[in-house]
Amino acid sequence: MPHWSRESWRSKRAAHQPAYASEADLSRTGEELSSLPPLVTSWEVEALKAQLAEAAQGKRFLLQGGDCAEQFDECTAGAITNKLKILLQMSLVLVQGSHRPVIRVGRFAGQYAKPRSEEFETREATTLPSYRGDLVNRTGFTGVERAPDPQLLLRAYERSALTLNFIRALVKGGFADLHHPEYWDLDFAQHSPLAAEYHSLARRVVEALQFMENIAGVRTGEMEWVDFFTSHEGLHLIYEEAQTRRAPGGENWYNLSTHFPWIGMRTADPDGAHVEYFRGIANPIGVKVGPGMTGNLLTQLLERLHPHDEPGRLTLIYRFGHKKISECLPRLIEAVRSAGKSVLWCCDPMHGNTRYTADGTKTRHFDEILSELEQAFAIHGQCGSYLGGVHFELTGDDVTECLGGARNLGDSDLKRAYRSEVDPRLNYEQALEMALLIARMMGRTNAAKNDAVV
Repeated sequence: MPHWSRESWRSKRAAHQPAYASEADLSRTGEELSSLPPLVTSWEVEALKAQLAEAAQGKRFLLQGGDCAEQFDECTAGAITNKLKILLQMSLVLVQGSHRPVIRVGRFAGQYAKPRSEEFETREATTLPSYRGDLVNRTGFTGVERAPDPQLLLRAYERSALTLNFIRALVKGGFADLHHPEYWDLDFAQHSPLAAEYHSLARRVVEALQFMENIAGVRTGEMEWVDFFTSHEGLHLIYEEAQTRRAPGGENWYNLSTHFPWIGMRTADPDGAHVEYFRGIANPIGVKVGPGMTGNLLTQLLERLHPHDEPGRLTLIYRFGHKKISECLPRLIEAVRSAGKSVLWCCDPMHGNTRYTADGTKTRHFDEILSELEQAFAIHGQCGSYLGGVHFELTGDDVTECLGGARNLGDSDLKRAYRSEVDPRLNYEQALEMALLIARMMGRTNAAKNDAVV
């Protein structure tokens, strides 16, 4: 492979990069970002990589979730706390269902940029650049608001730092203590039809911890709190490069704006700038793959991004849709096997199941999301591989953006609390219901394996 540097991506074609009015202003902003402290540490990154390696072997399970695109005005204590609550609750359910430790990775503290299918948006007679996330421009439909602004890179860094600081304070302060899952409840969800099942499960966790502590004669300190890791799509390469640092006393370079960056489906060109940048960083990385991913193309990505088959290095996050997964997933599993590589397979059942209502509202249906997950578990079982994780766009807030679920939200319900500026998210109740159903699937899979051994 050619020599890599954190700037070598600049010699390649960089897709989905915004066009700034002043390259000089952008360069100065990049230099300022490079001088600021990193948001995460290399030893945190390596700890996550070790856990992901175990997930690829079926010893852990990855739960990755959060907003489609974060927004600056939602960097509030309440919004951040709710994100942690839903991820904690879902992970608690999954631990019970899988009988495996769960890796909690949030789509937060950096998920501020989004690729867009269209460069421009037209409303009536006015055409302006598309909204690309708060990292790049603003949601308002004026020329000033839609113009890419380099100063927003600094605002995104600051909001990410604030989010991380508050998350770490909550976790260290006992918010994530497994002995007290009642702390994680959300007030508006107390009447959820799933509340009783969740509370019953939470009591079983506490009882199990107490049993272990009584046997050991000490408090199970390692189970008092849980780790949280951050992730975002590494889309804006100037921003990612600015936070790329060499580890003290080592040779490896790390993207220290996040623990787990991923390459989106639109930028996974083996000869493109994003793959060039990602091949040189030591972080565990993800690659989104969809129906257009061929075995040959995937083999090229494996050669560039995963040449040494390092455990925990590469996660393939697939997004086929419930109608296409049975056709697409088996051939990619075979391509990875033929290449002699080990990867972590993670199902993103959200993006391939997007639909529009009669009035043009972008949404997804709970049953179609669930169908893709059910098929994913079955296909991996048939192919002799592991489904090692799930990837959701979700929120801990009481939004109405996806259809179906326990309350059977319909088209008319979407108008009540549709807040996303980009893609629809599962709300709290839908996310928790999904976790309960996944746990049941995993429980059935474990029971079938035990029966086979007997």
